[in-house]
Amino acid sequence: MSTATPAMPVDVTRIMGMLPHRYPFLLVDRVLSIEPHKRLTALKNVTINEPFFQGHFPGHPVMPGVLLIEAMAQAAGLLTQLSEGNGSREEKPLYYLVKVDKARFSRIVVPGDQLVLEVEQKRMLRRMGLYACCARIDGEEVASAEILCAERTP
Repeated sequence: MSTATPAMPVDVTRIMGMLPHRYPFLLVDRVLSIEPHKRLTALKNVTINEPFFQGHFPGHPVMPGVLLIEAMAQAAGLLTQLSEGNGSREEKPLYYLVKVDKARFSRIVVPGDQLVLEVEQKRMLRRMGLYACCARIDGEEVASAEILCAERTP
């Protein structure tokens, strides 16, 4: 278990080295802070250029709640990857989202918003991680959930 704290911030180029996601599904732009094996704070800048805004909803763009969950899950993946070191994704196990509990949405997310993603690792047991996650805009919570991620087995 690595305990070294990686250099901050982590930009999108480094993020792409740790997560398999790519446009249009990479939903974390930057990692701002990390306390390895404990917590991470990241950013997602929401722009009108997101492809999902074409159909959700025409004339009234709203970020889908399921993508807020996915952004928080990707931030949890980054907490796990960064806690284990700074190598490339190929050297690390891949984790899949396997369960979402207590999901809450308290405000819509629209173009121009900057999501601050906060993830806290509750436990890591038998290659499964449980995380408490929340997304905020200007300090106001807009979404939260507990997520469970499991390491992919070959």
